Amino acid sequence: MSGQTANAYTGNVFEAQQIAIRFGGIRAVDNVSFDVRAGEVFCIIGPNGAGKTTIFNLISRIYPASEGKLMYMGEDITEIPPHKIAGLGIARTFQNVELFANASVLQNLLIGRHCHAKVDIFSQLCFLPNVRRAEIAHREKVEDVIEFLELQRYRDTLIANLPYGVRKIVELGRALCTEPKLLLLDEPSSGLNVEETEVMGFWIDDIKKDLGISIIMVEHDMSLVNAVADRVLALNYGKVLASGTAAEVQADPEVIRAYLGGEA
Repeated sequence: MSGQTANAYTGNVFEAQQIAIRFGGIRAVDNVSFDVRAGEVFCIIGPNGAGKTTIFNLISRIYPASEGKLMYMGEDITEIPPHKIAGLGIARTFQNVELFANASVLQNLLIGRHCHAKVDIFSQLCFLPNVRRAEIAHREKVEDVIEFLELQRYRDTLIANLPYGVRKIVELGRALCTEPKLLLLDEPSSGLNVEETEVMGFWIDDIKKDLGISIIMVEHDMSLVNAVADRVLALNYGKVLASGTAAEVQADPEVIRAYLGGEA
């Protein structure tokens, strides 16, 4: 895969500036700030209900922020409509695999190219030459992702017939097909065994190093966090507890208290 890198951009790829969201009287995310640098893996950890996935929903614009700003590549995206987020270069995977079970791997990956569709409806109905050229270009991008993630033998297999670990890689591939500069991974190790989690870690590392894509990852498995994260942010009840390297955050007394309870 080539031409899919954020290395040319030297500023922060993403910044959350004092973001907050309320659900009734509950502040699910409370005055949270962090930045994500070009070509790094930034991990968000915390107990269940800490607000981790809510932050992803704010970035994806599924939820509107009650307060604060979301900055992407130096631009304010706080009010951008949700359907335009993928086209900006922000892609996301989900904790529970969200694929079309009765479609093939190839078909699911092609869906990731939808945000790059530029051909009008009339041209599509008439299948004009520009439509054919666009179809070929999209197929080439998908084949690049298939080769990168070593999915060749599964290309024509229905998702319903694949083991769960492979489905997780396919969902990762669909996100890569959007050609993101920022990739949001929501618990990529969820449902995976130890060996599959190690493999997922290798792919995350390759995406960062080979493609130069910045990653924000929500994760519970600390072995995966330790393996791939450049920096870590710990949350509890929607508030920031600590930030720094994985070792620094895990040694923080407030983080230990939040995970284990009692006195640190």
